[in-house]
Amino acid sequence: MELYFRDNLFSAGVTEILNEQGESIGQIDLKSAFGSAIDVYGPNGQLLYKGHFPFFSGKWEITDGGGGQFGVLRNRFSMFTKKFTYETDGRGSYDITSPAFSKEYEVSDESKIVAHFKQVNGWFSSGAFVLNNQSDHLDTYELVAVIMGMHEIQKRHRDAAISAT
Repeated sequence: MELYFRDNLFSAGVTEILNEQGESIGQIDLKSAFGSAIDVYGPNGQLLYKGHFPFFSGKWEITDGGGGQFGVLRNRFSMFTKKFTYETDGRGSYDITSPAFSKEYEVSDESKIVAHFKQVNGWFSSGAFVLNNQSDHLDTYELVAVIMGMHEIQKRHRDAAISAT
C-alpha cells in the first residue's frame, strides 16, 4: 500500500495522509512553525506517533501516543549519499539511504530493503512524499514520522548552511 503525505509551507497546521485512491487515512499535525514537532494520527483519529527534536539535539525522537520511546533517527555523514540511521527499541536498526542528488530513498535492515519512498514535490514547494512499506517490524505510520523527521533534519542543515554564508 502506498501512502501520500506532505509538509506545509511554514511547517505548521494539519495535513492529510492519503492512500492510493486519494482517500484520507490519517493526518499529520505539524505542531509549530517555530519548533519541529509532529503528531501522526491514524484513520480513526487516534494519536499513533509523535516526533520531535529533544532540546539542543540533532536527533529526531519517535514516541508512541503515550510518550513511550519507539526509536531515534540520526543523520550519518557520507560524502556522496544521503544517509540516516533509525534505531528502534528492540526491533533493530535501519539505514535510510539515497544517492546525493536523488529524491528516492531506501529503508533497509541488515539483510534487505524493507521500504522505499520518494520526495515528489517541486523545487519551491513544501516536502511531499510517497511511501511504500513492506516491513513486518516497522508500522507505516511510524515510517511517516521517521520520514518527516528526516525532512526536518535536512531543513535544519539547509538553514544552517544558508546562515553560515
